[in-house]
Amino acid sequence: MAGGEDVTMLVRGPGVDVPPLLAGLVDSLRDVEMADLTRMPIASADARAAAVLMLFAGHEVDDADVLLLERASNMRTHSGQIAFPGGALDPEDDGPVAAALREAQEETALDPAGVLPLALLPELHIPPSGFRVTPVLAHWARPTPVRPVDPAESARVARVPLRRLLDPASRFRVKHPSGYAGPAFFVDGMLIWGFTGGLLSTLASMAGWERTWDTTDVRDLDTVLAETHADPEPEVFE
Repeated sequence: MAGGEDVTMLVRGPGVDVPPLLAGLVDSLRDVEMADLTRMPIASADARAAAVLMLFAGHEVDDADVLLLERASNMRTHSGQIAFPGGALDPEDDGPVAAALREAQEETALDPAGVLPLALLPELHIPPSGFRVTPVLAHWARPTPVRPVDPAESARVARVPLRRLLDPASRFRVKHPSGYAGPAFFVDGMLIWGFTGGLLSTLASMAGWERTWDTTDVRDLDTVLAETHADPEPEVFE
């Protein structure tokens, strides 16, 4: 997000037909500030900018899904983690939307022409990597086939059904050795936690999709990661 804005910016005007799935969420995001999404401090002005694509397909929760990918297990950093498509802004990118779409195409082979960007959430700081990340909310108006483009970077690309993601049986909290405890999801062998899990949990709550789940179910992150053969390193964009 250019200029280090700390509030949501809608990138589509009133004339755009927002799908029912995301209409309530877009309305809720109008007044959202960075402090509503994270307790992390603002990143320094010289922190490298990145963007992620939070891409939802469908028109109602029962037929909707979100696009996620699993980082390759042999990567030097963030190996095995589940994440939104995304990465650092390149000099030729015309802002976070262009970067998020480019990265998503490079990682999943989706056709950006079928994606309708709706809003830029406030820049979020990821302290372990030092990046300032702009989440781009979008609707997949015309989905196309997806796959891992480079197996050395992505082991899996998945369209995860929201009804399964939001199933109370799929939800719990994880506690990091640092003391951090946050929301997590376990779907189809994928543990979704940290930056991605936190954003998905926040969006579900703001959109009114959330079903009551056991927030007192707190599990040790290292134990859960060992069970899913993942790497506990934080997300880093390169």
